[in-house]
Amino acid sequence: MSMIALDGLTKRFGGLTAVDGITLSVARGEVLGFLGPNGAGKSTTMKMVTGYLAPSAGRAEVCGIDVAARPVEAQTRLGYLPEGAPAWPDMTPQSFLSFIAAVRGIDGRARVAAIGRAAERASLGGVMRQPIETLSKGYKRRVGLAQALLHDPEVLILDEPTDGLDPNQKQEVRRLINEMRGDKAIVISTHILEEVEAICTRAVVIGRGRLLADGAPQDLERRDPQHNAVRVTLAEPGQIKAAEAAMARVSGVGAVAAEPGEAPALLATPRAPGGEIAAEAAAALREAGIGVNRLEVLRGRLDFVFRELTR
Repeated sequence: MSMIALDGLTKRFGGLTAVDGITLSVARGEVLGFLGPNGAGKSTTMKMVTGYLAPSAGRAEVCGIDVAARPVEAQTRLGYLPEGAPAWPDMTPQSFLSFIAAVRGIDGRARVAAIGRAAERASLGGVMRQPIETLSKGYKRRVGLAQALLHDPEVLILDEPTDGLDPNQKQEVRRLINEMRGDKAIVISTHILEEVEAICTRAVVIGRGRLLADGAPQDLERRDPQHNAVRVTLAEPGQIKAAEAAMARVSGVGAVAAEPGEAPALLATPRAPGGEIAAEAAAALREAGIGVNRLEVLRGRLDFVFRELTR
């Protein structure tokens, strides 16, 4: 059974269609990167999945529960970190998490244990009794993350979970997500493509409310014409023309071009998308007596693919 299932999910605001017939599912163990430019419909989609907004058409299910028909039952199965992570500024993280636990029906020793576990996971130990309004943006974000984790939900929906965090804190959140993903379905909406490459097992790109791409991050990277391209740094500047001619003779090479910079370098791109040309290019350079300081095989650029899909 899919932990999240969307079928033709649509949301209209008057004459504006913000989400236009999205169909996808997320299984237990998946970390889905939900990508799109501003105004693409990401937050609207997540609000429908969490029951905050009712769809205009289609349906969203969480753990097999129709969110529109049985919202409270579905919401017991999911944790949601919304954009901005709103919390009462005069509360402390301790009192805020205690309030959230009460709302979720967690009482007594179970409440104490749940708050302690969530605070530890979100690394809030030093600020639990400090007013939220005095906390940094990063700590406020971590308070929001703790409330999403409080009841140990099967589904997590996180909107920009590392927004405002410093590099060390980002690494901690990534580690936490990797630890949790084995028994949960996790959706992360983010503008930071580095996050997708670091922690997501799958990426979905939407634009103007429509699904544009769906696959593993590595699969999306393969859409870049420079995926498996070869960058060669030469030992001698005077050999650049000979090196260019040698690599151009390789059957799998589509184009060879000099790269700007102090060191003499060439970039060879595959004729077929993603074609493997490194071994043949290296052999051609050796046979031509070209000295090479470095030969690098490039990965596709996720940011390039994102821009091409959404522009």
